[in-house]
Amino acid sequence: MGTYKTNDFRKGLKVQIDGEPYLMVEMNFVKPGKGNALYKCKLRNLVRNTVLDRTYKGGDELEAADVEEIDTQFLYKQADSFVFMDTSSFEQYELSADQVDDNWKYLKDGMLCTMMLFNGAPITMSPPNHVEMKVVECEPGAKGDTATNVTKPAKVETGGEFIVPGFIKEGNVIKIDTRTGEYVERVSN
Repeated sequence: MGTYKTNDFRKGLKVQIDGEPYLMVEMNFVKPGKGNALYKCKLRNLVRNTVLDRTYKGGDELEAADVEEIDTQFLYKQADSFVFMDTSSFEQYELSADQVDDNWKYLKDGMLCTMMLFNGAPITMSPPNHVEMKVVECEPGAKGDTATNVTKPAKVETGGEFIVPGFIKEGNVIKIDTRTGEYVERVSN
């Protein structure tokens, strides 16, 4: 496994601290009037989703994390776990409800996702940036309510709930941005 020197530090870097994988979500270079340059880093634990603030001096090193991203397909939910299949090796992986987190709202059978492996074991998954889902339950819009800022909750086929504009009806297919959980557009009636 390689190492990263402080001059390699940047946002998006995957490193290993105390045997656990971290993602560098923020990195600020500070050069005080005298003395060594400092690298103030905000690191997110990829297993526990906790955030760590660390400051490194010029010349420090961090070990690279053995993290790999693979393309998978969501197969099914079984009790409290979600089953995915590697699209190239056909190997199956299980993630717990905690590892999937709120992404369960977007998972439909057969959906292609990205899974992150640490030392060959699955730790987290990401759905595509945009998903299309059918609305199965929502309140009808009030007659004459044509203002653009009227919103209401709508339940989709996966059981997830999203805030949608007032004109959305049951049976509509809507597009959701999975990074923000926000409604993007109505795809069809």
